[in-house]
Amino acid sequence: MAEQDKAVAEKQLSISKIYVKDFSFESPQSPGVFRNKEWSPKTSLNLRSTHTPVDDDFHEVVLTISVEAKDNDKTVFLVELHQAGLFEVTGHTPEEAGMLFGSFCPNILFPYARESISAMIQKGGFPEFVLQPINFDALYMQSQQQQQQQAAKSEAH
Repeated sequence: MAEQDKAVAEKQLSISKIYVKDFSFESPQSPGVFRNKEWSPKTSLNLRSTHTPVDDDFHEVVLTISVEAKDNDKTVFLVELHQAGLFEVTGHTPEEAGMLFGSFCPNILFPYARESISAMIQKGGFPEFVLQPINFDALYMQSQQQQQQQAAKSEAH
């Protein structure tokens, strides 16, 4: 029991810093787009996260979100944000660390990214834009399954 308590006590995850690493906004159809009476663009969302070890215990996780709105195949606005966090992670197995970097940390970063993107789109003169919640656990599991399938295919060849 004491060894189990010690193992749990050695595991640590803390947020050292949350910051914007890169942020861009483009509105190539301005100001003409604001004269359009009907507003019904099609939006697309692209999402990914990366993990980079900084040193033994510190890791940078970057959540990249791109939102593009198009109307009649013309880009109305394009936003790309790299929301980053510096996390101190110690005492976790590689599998646990993978889950932390692939799911838990992006989940921490997402509300910051959602607020920044929404504010920037509104500052660009467009109606309120709200990113819906994202299930990072499911995305991580799907990514793991794809990697396993690819590994199985390459072993079969």
